[in-house]
Amino acid sequence: MSMDLDCLELRIPDKIRARHCERQAVVYVRQSTVRQVEQNRESTRLQYGLADRACRLGWRREQILVIDDDLGRSAASALNRPGFQRLVAEVGLGHVGLVLGIEVSRLARSCRDWHQLLEMCALFDTLIGDADGIYDPSTYNDRLLLGLKGTMSEAELHILKARMHEGRRAKAARGELVLGLPRGYVLKLSGEVALDPDEGVQQVIRLVFAVFERRRSVSGVLRYLVDHDIQLPDRIRTGPNKGDVRWNRPNRATLSDMLRHPAYAGAYVYGRRHHDGRLRVPGQPHSGRRFRRDPQTWMVLHQGAYPAYIDWGTYERNQDQMAANRTRYSGIPRGGGALLGGLVACGVCGRRMFTGYNDDGHEARYVCNQMAATFGAPRCQSISARPVDEHVSVLMLSALAP
Repeated sequence: MSMDLDCLELRIPDKIRARHCERQAVVYVRQSTVRQVEQNRESTRLQYGLADRACRLGWRREQILVIDDDLGRSAASALNRPGFQRLVAEVGLGHVGLVLGIEVSRLARSCRDWHQLLEMCALFDTLIGDADGIYDPSTYNDRLLLGLKGTMSEAELHILKARMHEGRRAKAARGELVLGLPRGYVLKLSGEVALDPDEGVQQVIRLVFAVFERRRSVSGVLRYLVDHDIQLPDRIRTGPNKGDVRWNRPNRATLSDMLRHPAYAGAYVYGRRHHDGRLRVPGQPHSGRRFRRDPQTWMVLHQGAYPAYIDWGTYERNQDQMAANRTRYSGIPRGGGALLGGLVACGVCGRRMFTGYNDDGHEARYVCNQMAATFGAPRCQSISARPVDEHVSVLMLSALAP
């Protein structure tokens, strides 16, 4: 095989055969975060330098493929790593003779993803190389060593996470961990939390709690803000205008978050949320989070840590009122004369319709008010329940008749 003198390797491992050199050599380059890409440039340079090593091992320059799509992405999972998925696909198509990485942790920190790659490489006769040597996943000894390296890489990730988590918990126990303040608060350069210096912001925040005291529901507060054309303030957290006040359209979710946030009662809390993996949606990093509503279950609670908009007793009354207003069973019929309560979908927008009663509970209506409940916008549509129930009753009895 003819090649440049600078591409010669003094001692090529015996595991590399001519059939391997006939296919591509893939150099996989990855850094976990964008910050590492910007600051740890030596590590990135070493990874790109693996292309020269592949050349010395017997591959021509045009045969070397560098996959760097995963720069700034964590190796904890393959879901959001298009580069790793591309690598597995190339191996599965039989195009790859050698996979080169600076170390195993660059390829995967999950045993599930790592062993999937090992299986594919063993099946399609693909070698794996790192800083320590060249391995053949189809042989027992190399497969055992690669498996141990993958296990250690995954364990290292868990150890690092555990150390950082313990550090966060220790700082939170002292009330010093400020991850994000709700609207109406600012963090001074001294590290002290204070009320927003903008009096207009403070006025709107106090108004929200005052209206809830009178109307006793989130929908009532939302309706009041929309009727009086009042927007909710927030400070821009990133970008060139960071720190400026931005006024947004009020919505139900934001108001609910404000009313249940204990910081407005002057309390510092940590551990209000827990993660349920069963509820996690792939591609949505914040899905699966649920709030612990009982203060006794929070990891840290320091009352009187912040300047308050309301007192703690008012906060507790608000939580009790919101719990009483909350629908316990979504999509399940509740009390009332309507036949299809909680089961009707809007033919215009496709959302779930609510059941309302007029005339002292004698007249039922199916109402689509999702946009009204979220943004205080007009209702989508409303229809009397009587003709719908009568039609569905005829269809049900006809289906059940002998």
